[in-house]
Amino acid sequence: FWFTKERMENGPVFGSKDFFSGLAIIGDTYSNHNAHNNHQHPYLSAMVNNGSVSYDHERDGKGTMLGGCEVKFRNMQHETWMAIRYENDKLTISHDLHNKRAWAPCFSMEGVKLPTGYYFGMSATTGDLSDAHDVISIRTYELDTVPGVSKEERPDIMPEAE
Repeated sequence: FWFTKERMENGPVFGSKDFFSGLAIIGDTYSNHNAHNNHQHPYLSAMVNNGSVSYDHERDGKGTMLGGCEVKFRNMQHETWMAIRYENDKLTISHDLHNKRAWAPCFSMEGVKLPTGYYFGMSATTGDLSDAHDVISIRTYELDTVPGVSKEERPDIMPEAE
């Protein structure tokens, strides 16, 4: 899943371009053994980039990931779900892998600053291990603000995570 300054461009990062500006939520199904991670795959993670950092495939993005969680979504006989919530500079990722219609937390991080006016996108790619994943739908919602608080438009800030 992408929220980026530029429209989708083909590239080496899970089918999209490297050195992107914005947010990537990555469902990585293959462990590159150079990463020495303490987790199993598939793994769901997030990366915020201002266009100056390359995604490190050999280390599964370990040096730039904000957080993540194991998501054993392979070979399920039902749909699995992911929720991305961004509100008041807080990014929260949740999932429902067991078809219980209940969100399980993946991770949450404060201090994530994203501009307004970026593009949503989806991409995928495969290497030695092939998987098939269907995106059934994408739903977006505008969150209501408290009365008296203005909705801040900020098209000119640089994406960052504190």
